[in-house]
Amino acid sequence: MDAAPLRCLLVANRGEIARRVLRTARRLGLRGVAIFSPADRGMSWLAEADLAVEVNSYIDADAILDAARRAGADAIHPGYGFLSERPAFAAAVQAAGLIWVGPPVTAMQAMSSKADARRAMAARGVPVLPGYDGEDQGQDALLAAARGLGLPLMVKASAGGGGKGMAVVRSWDDLPDAIASAKRLAASAFGDDRLVLERFVDRPRHVEVQVIGDQQGALLHLWERECSLQRRHQKVIEEAPAPAFVGRPAARAALLADAVEAAAAVGYHSAGTVEFIVDEGGQHYFLEMNTRLQVEHAVTEAITGLDLVELQLRVAAGEALPLAQAELPSRGWSIEARVYAEDPSRGYLPSTGPLLRFHLPAPEGGRVDVALAEGEAVVPDYDPMLAKVVAWGADREQARARLAGALRRARVAGVATNLPQLIEALDAEPVRRGALHTGLLDEEQLVGLRSRPAVRRDGLIAGCVAILDEEAGSGPLGRSVPVGFRNNPWPEPPLRLVVDGQEQRIAAQWDGQRGRLGGPRTLPAAGALAGPAPEALPEAVEVELLGRQGGALRVRVTEGGASRLISAEVVAQGDVMHVMLDGGTVPLLRRPIADPPARAGEAGGASAPMPGRVVRLLVEDGAQVGVGEGLMVLEAMKMEQVVRAAEAGTVRLLVAAGQSVSAGQRLARISAEG
Repeated sequence: MDAAPLRCLLVANRGEIARRVLRTARRLGLRGVAIFSPADRGMSWLAEADLAVEVNSYIDADAILDAARRAGADAIHPGYGFLSERPAFAAAVQAAGLIWVGPPVTAMQAMSSKADARRAMAARGVPVLPGYDGEDQGQDALLAAARGLGLPLMVKASAGGGGKGMAVVRSWDDLPDAIASAKRLAASAFGDDRLVLERFVDRPRHVEVQVIGDQQGALLHLWERECSLQRRHQKVIEEAPAPAFVGRPAARAALLADAVEAAAAVGYHSAGTVEFIVDEGGQHYFLEMNTRLQVEHAVTEAITGLDLVELQLRVAAGEALPLAQAELPSRGWSIEARVYAEDPSRGYLPSTGPLLRFHLPAPEGGRVDVALAEGEAVVPDYDPMLAKVVAWGADREQARARLAGALRRARVAGVATNLPQLIEALDAEPVRRGALHTGLLDEEQLVGLRSRPAVRRDGLIAGCVAILDEEAGSGPLGRSVPVGFRNNPWPEPPLRLVVDGQEQRIAAQWDGQRGRLGGPRTLPAAGALAGPAPEALPEAVEVELLGRQGGALRVRVTEGGASRLISAEVVAQGDVMHVMLDGGTVPLLRRPIADPPARAGEAGGASAPMPGRVVRLLVEDGAQVGVGEGLMVLEAMKMEQVVRAAEAGTVRLLVAAGQSVSAGQRLARISAEG
């Protein structure tokens, strides 16, 4: 870079965005400094930096400033999340004599409160939804305002973003709890429990405009993105341009103009995003402004050819933007999918643990921005996003097909992911034709379960073949004796595998390369009863192992006179086999032929479905509870979940409010005797 003041850049963030910013810094000849928390010590992304400094946490402003001083940094880039939208942190950076790679503190302050921003936008003629953004935040005032607005209603935190502290209310009975939960999460995540109430738009679209300005007063839009595919009010699939405005040039021009007006209203420079809700009639309404780089900035980079981080750095160093609005390019279409360590079929429960296998191929003409590397662990301390997969195409269909194809070729084992849902969503008819809305992923056909039975079945077949092949070659006779060989007429016991919580007993015959799986077990003795057929393989299938290299295997499956091929990769983790195929990963738990004797006198109860913290207890120790009654509320990764009783009886609580718990930890015991 030509500007002298910016020579050494500290990135006050972690994972994928830290890696992304550091790479641009290196390309520009800057010295890059990373910070890391104790939980991130030794992580692969730190290798992108010239120097890495340990801090207590990513929200410890004093520690970050001290790290910058010790490293000799003259600028700080905040990434997104953590302190990126905290005006006090930006002011502290500047007070320390460092360059803040972001917008003016005054602009951040103006937009940090959704309530203040709503009022400012309305004054400038930018459309806003009917709502309540008053200073009186008492329960009575909020309830009265809600009555005036009517249902359905959106309750959301005035500070922050990322879908945290937001809830849709459709029943008056649910409103008090929604307000209490939103306040609690807002206070925890943002240190500010103020709320905004807005009329909720059914089937809304979420469209945002990327803007960037320099310190000389130039302010540009970099076109719009659509981010309507969301879960828990957080974006999952984003694209540019926005399908919502295809064929509507006048509406698109008004949207872009309102975004620039919104940014100009607060004297904005650097990169930022103005977000809008679009109703079914096509009218847009101001939602909020994110005064930082967005996760989805990559799709804008793909259609413009610009490096937004580079522009941020140049603007922070005092340079003018290198192009005017009329020169801004836009070519083709780009779509991005966020890969999360979570299970959509279980309410998006986060999944933690080591990444035994982690391979995400880049789409043709696209890129993959990863947070972790194979062998590293997903921890409950931070957001569970593993990577962003970004595709580009000459048109929307080409970009969509390239992205879906890359996701099918992904191989991830060790944690549950949303890959099946992403693939199904991209292939779904409404998504193909661009008929999007923010509740689409909540619909039953897009939870990631539609293709699950077929993937589970193929995973079970491939897993059985892998086991049989392993056992056939493990003895001193190797492959010379079939696994089913015995000196008595009784067949081998079936393979016992647990998949998706259900045990499957699979009859198996194997000669070292070919065999038969499934169907009822038949016994040679006259009149003997056949064993039950497994649910997953009620009819026997013929299988042949065509090749195996390490954990990768190819299997020919013949059933009903037709043959097909299964390509799979298997990774073992103790008694669990992770079978990876196109469309997802199937974990299989191998069980012994006979179960160990049950432990006598063990009472029922409840266990933690995920690592987290007990937010509050819903019952007292010794209380009588019924089936399904809530026992306590857990919070993990800014998500709350009620733990409920699976049986009726007297509850004995084993944890306290505020306590951290691990996945599977016993939280309560319930006994019928009391």
